[in-house]
Amino acid sequence: MQVIVSKEIDQVCPKFVGACVQAKVKNSKYCQALWDEINAWGDKYRATLTTESLKELSGIKATRKVYRACGKDPSRYRPAAEALIRRMLQNKPLYQRDTLVDLVNLASIAYGYSIGGFDADKFVGDTLTLGIGRADEPYEGIGRGMLNIEGLPVYRDEQGGVGTPTSDHERTKMSIDTTHLVVLINGYDGNEDAVKANAEYIIGLVKKYCDGHEATYTLYR
Repeated sequence: MQVIVSKEIDQVCPKFVGACVQAKVKNSKYCQALWDEINAWGDKYRATLTTESLKELSGIKATRKVYRACGKDPSRYRPAAEALIRRMLQNKPLYQRDTLVDLVNLASIAYGYSIGGFDADKFVGDTLTLGIGRADEPYEGIGRGMLNIEGLPVYRDEQGGVGTPTSDHERTKMSIDTTHLVVLINGYDGNEDAVKANAEYIIGLVKKYCDGHEATYTLYR
C-alpha cells in the first residue's frame, strides 16, 4: 500500500510524518489481556492528566492545530486519540468492539496519535492519498452516520474517503473476518522517533494478540 501526502496537507503541516503498518492477522471478539493493558493506561492518565492538560500532549496538540488551520473546530470534531483518553479521564467506559479495534485504540491511547485501522482488502486500488475534506463530500463515519468532513484531513482511495483523525469510514472498517490489517499513524507533530515507536508498538501488539505475521511499516511524508 502506497501513501501519498498531498500538497494541501504539506501547506498546513509541512513537518507531518506518518507511518503505514501492515500485517496479516487473526481477529477475535475479545481479549482480556489486551484490556488489562488498556485499563492500566486509564489508571496512569487519571493520575497524571486532566481534560484540559490532555490537549497539551504533543500529538493531540498538533492535530488540533491542523484542524484549526483547515477550518475545523477540534472541540466539536475531536481527534480520536483525544476522545478516547478524554473518556478515560471522565471515567466513562471505552466501547469494546473486537480485538483489532481495541488494539488500535490502545495504540492511539498510548502515544496520543489519532490512528486509523482498516481492512486492507476493502480498499479500492493500491494507493491512499492524504488530503483535506471538501464541502458536501459524502462520508459515512463508523457508528456516526454521515459526517461533515469539510476541513478535516482525510485519506482517500480510488473510490473516496476512508479515514479521518476523527472517524474512519464504514466501507473499509475492520471486522471479525479481517485478515489483512493496515494501520495509519498521523504524526502532525513531526516527531519521527515517536511515530516509529508507535508503529513498532502496534507490530508488537498484533503479534501478541492477533497472531500477527508479515508485519512491517513504512514512513511517509
